Amino acid sequence: MSRPGLVELEAVLAIVQRGSFHGAALELGLSTTALSNAIAKLERGLGVRLFNRTTRSVSLTDAGRTFVAQVGPALQDIHAAFDVARSHQATPSGTLRINAFAAAAREVFAPVLLAYLRRYPEVHVDLVTEGRLVDIVADGFDLGIRGLDLVPTDMIAVPLGLPRRNAVVASPAYLKAHGAPKVPPDLLGHACIRVRLPDGSLYRWRFEKDGQPLQMDVAGPLTLDEVSLVRCAVLADYGIGYVIESDVRDDIAAGRLVHILQEWTPDLAPLCLYYPSRKNQSAAFKALVAMARELGGSMPTRAS
Repeated sequence: MSRPGLVELEAVLAIVQRGSFHGAALELGLSTTALSNAIAKLERGLGVRLFNRTTRSVSLTDAGRTFVAQVGPALQDIHAAFDVARSHQATPSGTLRINAFAAAAREVFAPVLLAYLRRYPEVHVDLVTEGRLVDIVADGFDLGIRGLDLVPTDMIAVPLGLPRRNAVVASPAYLKAHGAPKVPPDLLGHACIRVRLPDGSLYRWRFEKDGQPLQMDVAGPLTLDEVSLVRCAVLADYGIGYVIESDVRDDIAAGRLVHILQEWTPDLAPLCLYYPSRKNQSAAFKALVAMARELGGSMPTRAS
């Protein structure tokens, strides 16, 4: 019997992590058919089924759960051995897998990730954005990016030093027609663009002044599940939006949008690059962490 290779073993774990053959195939850069054939070949070689498959779902069999429980840690050790070898390279190279919220990714994309790639062109960054909180170790990521208040306590966090806060914005035309709210309760008399979170709930607008927090359940003509569309709706004069300031900073500077209720939106927790404590980190990994520390120590806490 031929022994399975790393590709087949990584395919099994990718299917478990992504919950589908399609998602795993995208992650591995394979066609769904090629992945299915690889798993079928592995199952024939083992003489057992690893997955129960239907047209709608995929789940591990009992044999599959036992197999994954043993193979998963072994593969982590193998990848750690590769990292040890790469750590001796003088020039950072290889792939770094990073998980981030979409909003966080937009904030760090140019000042951190693109700057890093310009400095180290032999590194490939695989950036995955999603709304849910993930276990970066279990899901196979090298690092994560999120607000410091959301970093797990068992992780090492490196603040990136990027100034962050929310912004309430409206177009000049909307404010001319409807007036500007002076305090958050005034929003109840305005058309506000609502946002639906990945878990299906509606986001409540958060404010704070003089240490007193306030949350508002606003109403308006639109509910969106993609935050970038809020900017489009506000620019089109459909109402007031609540967004990350960095997403609309250029619009505010150009006069396309007006920043209102500024004294009610204090600083947010700083964005952090975070990772588990581990030895023998690759040169690419060390270089990104060093760059994050460099940025965190040199950037102001609030944009001037």
